[in-house]
This record gives sequence, structure tokens and C-alpha cells, in this order.
Amino acid sequence: MLKKLQTYFITGLVVLLPTVVSIYVFLLLFNFIDKLILGKLPFAEYIPGLNYLNSLAQKIPGIGFISTILLILLIGILAKNIIGKRLINFFDRLMLSLPVVKSIYNAVKQIIEAFIRQDKDAFQKVVLLEYPRKGLYALAFVTGTTRGEIQAKTRQEMINVFLPTTPNPTSGFLLLVPREDLIPLEMSVEEGIKLIISGGVVTPPYQVEEQGGD
Repeated sequence: MLKKLQTYFITGLVVLLPTVVSIYVFLLLFNFIDKLILGKLPFAEYIPGLNYLNSLAQKIPGIGFISTILLILLIGILAKNIIGKRLINFFDRLMLSLPVVKSIYNAVKQIIEAFIRQDKDAFQKVVLLEYPRKGLYALAFVTGTTRGEIQAKTRQEMINVFLPTTPNPTSGFLLLVPREDLIPLEMSVEEGIKLIISGGVVTPPYQVEEQGGD
């Protein structure tokens, strides 16, 4: 009975986690815009047009929610055209030019793109490696070939590997592993992510190849 309850709990977590995270991010954005419209942020008074929105907020309930939806749609539309892409690239360069912010911004952006936009090939394949000791195996994602000083000062060909945590795969460790120590898997990146989030409950199907005849 306890094992069944544990299985049900993990399965429910897998189903709810993407929704909960999406709602959480949306609420953060909504609270920010709502405070901005109501003039509760220190810099709000310097933004033109907020006084008009503030007056609308007093007359129309839910203006903050509507503004959040419109903002998300507007960013999505802009991201699909040339002008919007240039604005987004300009914002990226601006954030990456700030000494402290650039490290956090770049890391978060790459991780999000790796999980949401697999066409970026941020995660190239799923692999197994013996970690944290011999005899224990961990699921990880190849992010590229090690280059530069690290590769120059090692004798073996090293591979950059991201080792995620369970059930939150957006956090983890960067490991530099010799290529021969990695066991490539046939499952897709999406299947690997599902396996990690579920704690091993959602296992992708695999057809074992039959050995040839005598």
C-alpha cells in the first residue's frame, strides 16, 4: 500500500509540476505588473502613461491581469518578427554587459532554452555515467565537447555533461567526463527529462535488440 501511495504521489507530482511552475511564474509577472500599474514601485512615476493606466485600474477591476496577458501576447508577437528579434537581441546584449547580472541571466537562459526549445541543441543526447562512485549510475545530458584550456591540460577527450537533480531538472552540476566513461542512450532528451522529473516512475519504452543466430 505504501509503495502504491508513493507511486501515486510521484505521478501526481509529475502531472502538476509543469502547471504549478507556469502558474508561479505567471503570478510573479502579474504581481510585478499590477504593482507597476498602481504606482507601488519606486520607478513607476518615471514611466509615461502609467497615470492613465492607474486611473483605469481604479475603474476597471482586473486591469493588471488583462495587462499581463496582453504583455505576454505582445512579446510573443514581437519575438516572431524581425524588429522584435532585434529588440530581444539588444536586450540580451544589454543584460550580458552587466558584470554580475550576465552570469545569472546567461545561465538561466541557457537552461530554459535547453528544456523548452530543443531545436537549440543545448542538450545533445542522454548518457549514463558512473556517479557519484563506481557501481552507481546517473542520467545526464551531453551539452558539448570540452574545449580551450581544460581540454588542452587533460590527456583524454573530455565531454561537457549536465547532471540534473530530481525532481527539479533545471538545477544540477556541470561535469567534465572522459568520452569513454559515458554510456550513450537511445532515449530522447524529452524522455530523459520525464524520467528525471518522475524519479524513475515514467520510464520510456525500449525494445531490446535480439541477438543474431548461431
